[in-house]
Order: sequence, then structure tokens, then C-alpha cells
Amino acid sequence: MTPNQASPGALLHLIRSGRANTRTDLQRATGLSRSTVGQRLDLLNRAGWLRHASGTSTGGRPSDQIAFDATHAAVIAIDLETRHARAAVLDLAGAILAEHIAPLHIGDGPDQVLDQLAGWFPDLITAAGIKPERICGIGLSVPGPVEWETGRVIQPPIMPGWDQYPIRERMEDVYARHVGRSLEDGPVPVFVDNDANLMALAEFHASHRDCSAFVLVKVATGIGAGVVVGGDVYRGIDGGAGDIGHIRLHDRPDALCMCGSQGCLAAVASGGALADQLSKLGIDTASGSDVKRLLAEGHPDAIRLAREAGRRAGEVLVTVVTLLNPGVLMLAGDLSGVPFMTGVRELLYQRAMPRTTANLQIVTSRLGDHAGLIGAAAMVVDFLYSPARADARLDHGTH
Repeated sequence: MTPNQASPGALLHLIRSGRANTRTDLQRATGLSRSTVGQRLDLLNRAGWLRHASGTSTGGRPSDQIAFDATHAAVIAIDLETRHARAAVLDLAGAILAEHIAPLHIGDGPDQVLDQLAGWFPDLITAAGIKPERICGIGLSVPGPVEWETGRVIQPPIMPGWDQYPIRERMEDVYARHVGRSLEDGPVPVFVDNDANLMALAEFHASHRDCSAFVLVKVATGIGAGVVVGGDVYRGIDGGAGDIGHIRLHDRPDALCMCGSQGCLAAVASGGALADQLSKLGIDTASGSDVKRLLAEGHPDAIRLAREAGRRAGEVLVTVVTLLNPGVLMLAGDLSGVPFMTGVRELLYQRAMPRTTANLQIVTSRLGDHAGLIGAAAMVVDFLYSPARADARLDHGTH
């Protein structure tokens, strides 16, 4: 084992993953001596990152059980949709301590939207019962492709005015202004990613950790997919992976998409597309949320159109499933109920090779409307407590 693999951050990773929860486990996993493991643990204890409890005795002295202390800090997470947003304070294990939901129009542009979001933070922090200095990071989920390294949205079809906008820097500024953080303390780090990516991350951790290839498809105003391979979100070379809503269907050149192209899947099968189709039938629908309501009420036209939308999505997902061979395909978002799922299943089992679907589970979201928030918080925690980042924070005394 190299020195870096035996660092305090590496030990913390073993503890957080559940692979090692005693000193003996850590010695066995790392090959380090008991005294060296003790020194590493002392650093993590002084940072306040661990908690200890007595384990079960098998006849001798009970072993000290070591776990990551998910309550020593907290995260602010934001799930930004096209017409509303959710913001919450969560502990480091993803438990929601306080939450706020309100209308917010993404088309108002990043300056107004981010300032409005930050205005919610002081009351949220108070409602969570914590002090502002315990906030260690902010995670933002957005409905567009994101270049993760820079935190900038790249050519988002349903986010006018956001292309290449410096979201991280702006959010750091408005957070400091609204919460009153001193510039001497440094900015609270901000992380941004696509909503389907973060929903996939949250759902994977919640119930599908043993799945080596996991795909989540979000069907709301638009359509996008999040892919988790080997436990990590696959984003592609510049954040564009999973943007399946803009794959073109061969027989719908008349369908104009918000991206400016014609025949995109999102222009035919998204919540926004179904809202338009229902409106043309004289049914008052303005968004995917209205379609969701009609589906819950059992409206026959909404059910019929949702099933057909599932079939159109299934045409694209046949290729996705054949390429990735996932163990789980999860449907989430406004249209992810039985009619849409039925349409997807019909096409997949009709057109995909039997071996491709033999071990495939097609399921719906377990976390529901909270998946984006929980995923945004997990993104922050996974970065800040990764081995390299944890070591750097310990070296600089940043806890």
C-alpha cells in the first residue's frame, strides 16, 4: 500500500464505506501497524469526523466500533426545477433537517434566481437548529448539462440565460451576503451538477449499491438520464452524458424542441410535450406537474398519452440498455407512473435482445421528490470527504 493509500483520508474512506469499522479492520485493510492506525484516527477524531461505540463482546473486551459522524457538519442542497425549487439543510448522511419549497421561474435568469434561493438560507439554517459555521458546502441540482469541473451549465435548452454563467462564484457571493459569512473564513464551497445525475447518485446509494451499472431516466419538463457505473456517476467528457431527450426520433420531424432542433424525444414524450398535447385537446395543462396531477386523477387522455410517451422513450432506451447492459433502469419525474412505465416495458421487451433484458429490473423512484436534494448533498459530501480532499482539509486545519 502506498503512503497516500494509508493516509487519514484513506482510512476515513474505509470507515465511510463500511469496509472497516474497528481498528483491527483498518489494520487488516491497510497493513498499517496498530500505533500508526491510532495516530491516523487521532487526527480524524480531533477534526470531529468520527464517533465511537462499544461493539458486541464475543468473550473478551468488546471492540471499539468506529463510524463517520454524520452530525458534525451539515450541507445546503438545492433542487432547481423550471417552475419551482426545493432547498434543504441535510446532515452528512442525507437526512433532511429543514426544507423549503416555493415557486421560482428558472427563466428569470441566474442573478435573480440564485439571489432568491440564497434568501431562503438564513431561515432554513435556523429551522435546522444549527449554527451557520457548521455548513460545510452547498450542492445545486439543475435541469441542464453541467461541466462538473467548472460548475457551469453548457447550452441548456430549458435554462435561458444560464449558458456558461459562473454559478459557483455567484452562489458563494450571495450566500456570504445573506448568511453573513466573513470573507476571512473563505467561501463555502459550491458544487453543481445535472439533476438526473444527482438523482441517480441518490437512488443508487439508497437501494442499489450492488448494481454495477445503474441508469435513471427523469421525465419532467424535459427528459434526461443519469448513469452510475462502478459506483461513480458517468458524466462523459464535458458533462453531456445522459442527455437522451435530444436524441431524434425518425418519424417526428414536425416536433419542434426547445433546443431548436426538430424531432427530439423531449419534444414528443416529455411532461412539457404532453402538456401541449393535452392543451390542444382542450384540457387545461401548462406543465409536467399538471400532467402528473391528471395522471393521479386517472384522466383517460393523460393516461393514454403517457403510455404512448413511454413507448417513444422506449425506442431510445432500447439502445441505451443494449449499450450499457444495466442491472437497473429507474424511471423518475412527473411522468414516471404506471402508464409511462408500461409503454417503456412494451418497447424494451419487444425490441431488445432477450439476454439484454433478462437480468434488468425496471423500477420507479424510491426517494421521489427528494432524490435531487439527497443527491446534491451526497455530491458535496463525497467530494469534501474523499481521501485526497480530506487529507488536504486536515493539513490546513479546515474541519
